[in-house]
Amino acid sequence: MIDLGISKLVMIGAVALIVIGPEKLPRVARTVGTLLGKAQRYVSDVKAEVSRSMELDELKKMKETVESAAKDVSASVQSSASDFEKTWAEATSTASEPTSDYQITLPEAVPEYQHPRKNWRLKQGATPNWFKARAGVRTKALSGAARVARFRPTQFNR
Repeated sequence: MIDLGISKLVMIGAVALIVIGPEKLPRVARTVGTLLGKAQRYVSDVKAEVSRSMELDELKKMKETVESAAKDVSASVQSSASDFEKTWAEATSTASEPTSDYQITLPEAVPEYQHPRKNWRLKQGATPNWFKARAGVRTKALSGAARVARFRPTQFNR
């Protein structure tokens, strides 16, 4: 970066005052300031774009590693499932053959699913009106004006 000290800035200011003149110097300084601001914004945008692309590359690499790990896990699950199916088939084939050593009892049949009564959740979850009235639960909606009129304090002297 350019090393600008106070003495160099004073020298540049004096030369600019002599060359440009005192009446045009503020306008030129404003223009230079806006150009420097635009340049700084452009540089920061470029830096942000580069960092975003680097993060995107890192995310792509991370995605590839996660996908490869998922493939490894699915392959191991499939192999263990096939091993389990083989052992299950062996166990069931030996269990279906009657032997005199042991007796296998199969579980009783599960009863068929029956659909519950219509709206049973609604009927069981309904709160009775007498309980709502006792607990002070509002059952009717009041407008703002009606609520103010209902709860307006009475005047002592009419």
